[in-house]
This record gives sequence, structure tokens and C-alpha cells, in this order.
Amino acid sequence: MALQFTESNFQTEVIESSVPVLVDFWAEWCGPCKAIGPIIDQLADDLSGQAKIGKVNVDDARDLAVKYGVRSIPFLLFFQNGEVKDQIVGANVTKEQLKAKLLALA
Repeated sequence: MALQFTESNFQTEVIESSVPVLVDFWAEWCGPCKAIGPIIDQLADDLSGQAKIGKVNVDDARDLAVKYGVRSIPFLLFFQNGEVKDQIVGANVTKEQLKAKLLALA
């Protein structure tokens, strides 16, 4: 199951993480976000210990959404050592593609 990232835990969970992190910016009202949600959760289970995977609800964390330039969702950011290394906009992506991108950063 994916973690829940918030404005209060983002620094420790994502920026200071020792493993690569995938952050899924999403919202309750977003259809494509709901479609990709189960894939994100499966990936979190598959890569437990190798990478961190979590979600940021843009309605609850507007400052984070603005900081990272989220204009459309789902918006996936890949972090390594506190820096954004890659991104994917939209839900047109497979679990295998996400896994490959994350493991390439590990």
C-alpha cells in the first residue's frame, strides 16, 4: 500500500529518503488518478524496502503541488537524494515502466 505524503512529512519521507521515491500527485475527483491508484499501491508492495512510493492529495497539499509545478494530474515525480530525477504526467503508464524507472535510480 502506498504511503500518504503530506506537507508535514514530505521533507523526511521524500527529500531525506535514502532510497528512490515515487510521488503520485492526485485528487479524489480525478478519474485517471483513480485508475492508476491500484497500480501505485501494487508497486509499493512489490518494491517494499527498495523504494518508497506514496501519494500527495493536491487538494490537501496545495503548497507542494505549486512547488513542484503540478498542472495536471495524475503527476508522478521520481526523487533520488532529494532531487526530482524524472516525471510522468497522466495515467498512460504500466507498472513495469514505473518499476524500471524507480529501480534505475536505486
